[in-house]
Amino acid sequence: MTPQLQSQADATHTLDWPPVCHITYTRDTWVTLANLPNEYAAAEAKLLCQASPDTWVAWVPDHGETVLHKSHFYV
Repeated sequence: MTPQLQSQADATHTLDWPPVCHITYTRDTWVTLANLPNEYAAAEAKLLCQASPDTWVAWVPDHGETVLHKSHFYV
């Protein structure tokens, strides 16, 4: 059996949903850090408040408060 391959353009038309995912974060959400702020810090952070459209003030266990760019964490 040979697999059926589709180009990304074909797949977009068959799925009927936009290909871009917009994630909306809210305060008190626990997120996973892409990089740890120090070697003893936890791998997760709690979002406290949005500082700008691209940054959040967050609390990282065993590190403290920090400002994270949205590219530094994920759900």
